[in-house]
Amino acid sequence: MSDQTVIFSELANEGLMEVGAGRPRTVQDQYPSLPILRVADVLDGRIESPAQVSVSNGHCEVAGSKISRPGDIVLTVKGTVGRVAMMPSEGPAFAYSPQLCYFRPVARGPLRTRYLYYWFKSTEFWNQADALKGQTDMADYISLADIEALRIRIPSLGRQDGVIDVLGALDDKIAVNDRIVLTSDGLGSVLLQEILVSDSSLAEVSLTGIADVNRRKIAPIPGGNLRYIDISSVSLGGVEWPNVTSWDDAPSRARRGISQGDTIWSTVRPNRRSYALILDNDARLVASTGFAVLTPVKVGAAFLYEVTKRDEFVRYLESVAEGSAYPAVRAERFEQAAVPLPSSGRLEKFESVAMPIRERAHAAAVESRSLAQLRDTLLPKLMSGEIHVRDAEKVVEDVVL
Repeated sequence: MSDQTVIFSELANEGLMEVGAGRPRTVQDQYPSLPILRVADVLDGRIESPAQVSVSNGHCEVAGSKISRPGDIVLTVKGTVGRVAMMPSEGPAFAYSPQLCYFRPVARGPLRTRYLYYWFKSTEFWNQADALKGQTDMADYISLADIEALRIRIPSLGRQDGVIDVLGALDDKIAVNDRIVLTSDGLGSVLLQEILVSDSSLAEVSLTGIADVNRRKIAPIPGGNLRYIDISSVSLGGVEWPNVTSWDDAPSRARRGISQGDTIWSTVRPNRRSYALILDNDARLVASTGFAVLTPVKVGAAFLYEVTKRDEFVRYLESVAEGSAYPAVRAERFEQAAVPLPSSGRLEKFESVAMPIRERAHAAAVESRSLAQLRDTLLPKLMSGEIHVRDAEKVVEDVVL
């Protein structure tokens, strides 16, 4: 079947790939504690959910295909169509929501799993998806029947392996940087806890005692440019770096000014923990009014960030959020939040250790942006055969070695 164009349903019917859509109720009837993986949890190349639990292999065997498995390719098919990720080899299990489709090529079949992942990022997929997703007057949607009718050109396994090696080298380096960021995040939390436990002069103050909330409002600049951060691009300490766009095309919610050292916190659904520390010095950064922008006043940026991502702070936000469908926290509620404040000496000690850790993590994140840009440039050319694998290998070697 190498070098042939086939339909997904053919691969499924021949037992070469399992294709399915989420049906969470079937699984949760047996395992009510099992979290549902939703569209918002599937980001660019990774799974990131605030609700994660481990599930035994026995559970997976009983529930069959309806529980996620390591190596699954997951595609968003409703609302935000086309985000794709691979379930990690070591991670939690989920029940898939109906807005997701999953794919499991067999180990000895004609299609490598990771090649399929990259295919979903290619123009071959998007040319078909763009023609399908707007078929209704509702939100963009691709049905399971549409998915099964997709056509994929499958090159030889050698060609697939070459593409995987090139693009995988970049993604693997990005994964290393992600671990640096994750480790740094854990270290910051540990350092803060040590100081809070050991400081006998620890005080409690409102957030306004150490930070300003929404200090700057930005007016549109006709003909100017911005980097707009919306809520969907921020989660659990990370920001999907926004492209430069024109103010003429900016949404009306682009009004929150951001400065280097600010912490941004989504005011909507605080349980999702959509927050980030901004260490980029870019005057074009503007956040949605759906964020509370916290600017450190009497403390360092690292301390403010750490103290506002503690479980206690999150629980407070959850308790004061208003609304049922989209619970949100008003700015004054952020200002009223109680936070612990160590002595000045302890604060200085914390900042002297924590900020270099944060800066190292930020450097790793910035490098990942460049690597992702190179990957996204090479991907369509490799998938279409416009460039040879050996030529792309030379480019990647200069970057990752």
